[in-house]
Amino acid sequence: MLEKVIVIKIGGATLVSHDTALADIVELQKQGKSLVVVHGGGKVITEWLEKLGVASRFIRGERVTDKATLEVVTAVLAGLVNKEIVTDINSLGGRAVGISGVDGALIEGRIGDKEKGYVGEVVKVNTAILEALLDSGFIPVVAPVGLNSFDRPAESPPTLNFNADVVAGEIAAAIGAERLIFLTDVAGVCDRTGKLLPRLSPDEAEALLASGVASGGMIPKIQACLRALSSTAATCVIDGRQAHALLKEIEGDSRGTAIEA
Repeated sequence: MLEKVIVIKIGGATLVSHDTALADIVELQKQGKSLVVVHGGGKVITEWLEKLGVASRFIRGERVTDKATLEVVTAVLAGLVNKEIVTDINSLGGRAVGISGVDGALIEGRIGDKEKGYVGEVVKVNTAILEALLDSGFIPVVAPVGLNSFDRPAESPPTLNFNADVVAGEIAAAIGAERLIFLTDVAGVCDRTGKLLPRLSPDEAEALLASGVASGGMIPKIQACLRALSSTAATCVIDGRQAHALLKEIEGDSRGTAIEA
């Protein structure tokens, strides 16, 4: 396991031009912190699918991924979105390298729920490429496309589309991260009335999932936090739209929801 690594998941809402998340990431690297960044890009994928005349379909908040969609997902996530993030970090004075879950066989999995098509379920995380990049002083920026390595049906593609929240949680668990931080476009985890819940125990987080109070895109985030807590000291979901939310979180000025054992 790597010592004192912070895993940060950034979504599409965090990548707008006025956001401070990438500047915060560069500042944290300059402070000597080891970081792994995992990103999504669902909105950009949908835009490109529309341009190509491919309809988007979702089941329980996850994109149904057929072969045509998988090609676009791979091109957009591992290409366009990943390289934009890496370009921005490096332009701001940071040192980043963009990879996907395919590189170094970082993420290996199998087809999960068959009705969602080629959406992966993570089986194994091979951390060697992360260790090599971190030891060399780089921030690995990970696109959530990985290998279809287990129980692979004939004629199925060699790669799969993985949920970026899930990938962040699995990486945090595999490397024994010091912290797992989700930057989102909401205030954090809220109760049934919409009130922010600043702190949750694992049991309380599980209860929110079971009751349906936590729904949509918050479900995989909470599940990823719970998964990471097996070997990660602290996890949280914070509002990435707030100026310098990431730096404030690291400095102890948390404005979101901490899920801690």
